[in-house]
Order: sequence, then C-alpha cells, then structure tokens
Amino acid sequence: MTIGNILSRTRTSLAKMLILVLALLPVPPKFDGQSACPNEAQRQTNAHVLRAVFDLVLVPLQQIAREGTIMDCADGKTRLCFPILSAWITDHAEHAALQGIGSTLCPKCEVPGEELGGNLRQIYETCDYLLYREKALRHEPAEAAGIPESFQRLGVNIGNNGFTGLDRVSPTDLHKPDLLHNISLGLFKHMMEWVEGVLKKHKQQQAFDEAWKEIPPYHGFRVPKKAYHEITQWQGQEKRNLSRCIPAILASAFQQYWRPHSEIQTVLSIRISRGL
Repeated sequence: MTIGNILSRTRTSLAKMLILVLALLPVPPKFDGQSACPNEAQRQTNAHVLRAVFDLVLVPLQQIAREGTIMDCADGKTRLCFPILSAWITDHAEHAALQGIGSTLCPKCEVPGEELGGNLRQIYETCDYLLYREKALRHEPAEAAGIPESFQRLGVNIGNNGFTGLDRVSPTDLHKPDLLHNISLGLFKHMMEWVEGVLKKHKQQQAFDEAWKEIPPYHGFRVPKKAYHEITQWQGQEKRNLSRCIPAILASAFQQYWRPHSEIQTVLSIRISRGL
C-alpha cells in the first residue's frame, strides 16, 4: 500500500519505506482437472476466501472514506481528508481474478472476448460490478451455480468482485496497467518482434547487433554484454534499457541502407519505436 501523490523515484526508494505490505493474498490449490464438480466447488471456495481477506484488509478504509479523518498536509496545516482506494497495480491475470471475470475479458467494459481488438469505434457499456452483486444476492443459494446467460456471455462471475461495496470507490477505475507486464513484456515485446522482421527482411541483423554492443555507458544505464540476438532471457531492467535507446540503435543499423524501396518502412519502424 502506498499514497498516490508521490514521485515515482521517491516511491521506489527502499530507504523511504513508502510501500507497506498490509497482507499476503492466499494462493489457492491447483485444480486436479479430473472432475468438474469438485473444481467448481473449489473455485467458489477460493472466491469466498479471497473476498473474506479483502473485507478484513480494506474494512478500516470504510469508516474513513465515509466520515474522513484529520491529516497533516505538506504545507504544515491539517485538513479533513477522505483516503480511498484509487488504484490496484498488477498484471491482467490477477485483475481478472480480483474482479471476478474471465482471463480474456476487459475489467472495465462489457466487450465480449471474441470482439476484443475488433471494431475500435464501437462503444461498450462500462462494467457495473455493484449491479452484478445486487443481482447475485437476489438468487437463491441453490441457484448460485446457475449464472444468468447475460453474465455468462460477459464472462462475469457475479458476486465474486473483491472491490464492490467500498465507499467512494468504483471497481472499474482500479484497473491500472503494470509497466513491466503491459509495456516492457507486452507492447514492447510485440514491437520488437515486428522490428526483428524488418531487420531480417533487409539483412541488417548484424548491423543492429553491432550498434547494440557499441552503446557507451552512462548514468542509470546498464551496458549490454551480449549481442541482441544472443540474449535468450530478458530481465525487466534490460527491457527498460533497450526501450530507451531502440530508436537510435535502429537508425544506426539502417544508416548505410537508405534505399528508395525501403526508406518508408525503415522510417516507419523508427517512428513507431520512438512513439512507444
């Protein structure tokens, strides 16, 4: 847990101790994959346990969010403040488990899984997890397994969202991208696969490796010890280092290869890497 209005370099400093561990979320047992009924019962138990842990951890915020508390501010004055849960930074797999949705669905809107990335101009309704929970409470316990067809289509496990019921908190606003999984290991990885295809097509892989190994050291940058194509396993810090200098490396690799038929594609690749 941390406070939102803090500089990232201050937040990540271990000496400042600005990130506090409140609780460790339980790790449920794995399914045996032999029978559907025990697995479904275990899945319901996992959801109830996770909900109980969230209620235990977040219940102190409820009264403060409703009534406020006097807090010291940076200017030396005291004010009535209403601290609320405003973000939950993690990867998509954990968000899917906490929000009670399918792993291939969006935690913010009601877009079906098969339509993700389809019509970019299509506007979908925002997920209303509080409404889902109210509808779940109307069902009898014997009907708990019979989720309505509309919710099955959306992939929503009604009543399993760990954030519903928190005052002044909208569960759809808590989903924040994780830089490591979404940018460094997600979008950037996808872009580099496309860049590698461009390098292979124009036979500039060797030039790219040479430019990569000749990067001089500077503050905050770890000099690579191997050629780019010799690295089989990437760390998060190495991905961030590459993202800082990829436009310059790509331009250096193609500096001797400016031909009319390849200029547009090369310039486009450099602009895309720079934009990311």
